[in-house]
Amino acid sequence: MTDRFEQKVSAPGVRKDIRTVGDFTRIYCNGHHRDRQREPFKSAASEFGVYGHRPLVLCAECAEHLRYAEKRRAYCPKDPKPFCSYCDTHCYKAEESEWQRQMMRYAGPRSALHGYAIAGIKHALDGRAARKAHEARTRPAGRAPSGPAE
Repeated sequence: MTDRFEQKVSAPGVRKDIRTVGDFTRIYCNGHHRDRQREPFKSAASEFGVYGHRPLVLCAECAEHLRYAEKRRAYCPKDPKPFCSYCDTHCYKAEESEWQRQMMRYAGPRSALHGYAIAGIKHALDGRAARKAHEARTRPAGRAPSGPAE
């Protein structure tokens, strides 16, 4: 890859996000593609040590999706990066976005069983805060938030 990619991937937040997507992709691949041939994952980010000493082992399909996600995260134009679902710039192709959504819905709840309980709780809380902030930004002026009346 390029020096620009290496520079982007060296940022701690980017490394953390890419590693999280990689871990979730591993959980998804283990759950859905056990019958497929899987190999140690190689990508530009893995060459820079993003995934640490424990290599990911993925099928070819999941590996391609993860390579795409690495590039999208590394070149995200937003700083700080918002949750993709609440971002006004949709940089994922539609089919990749749908795959990510399915993968996260499957792997997220199972992440606690795979050693990511604290990270999962933090992610859930961050997601809730991002949703509330998004709703506050998109709510017409003067309207109160909808919810149960007390």
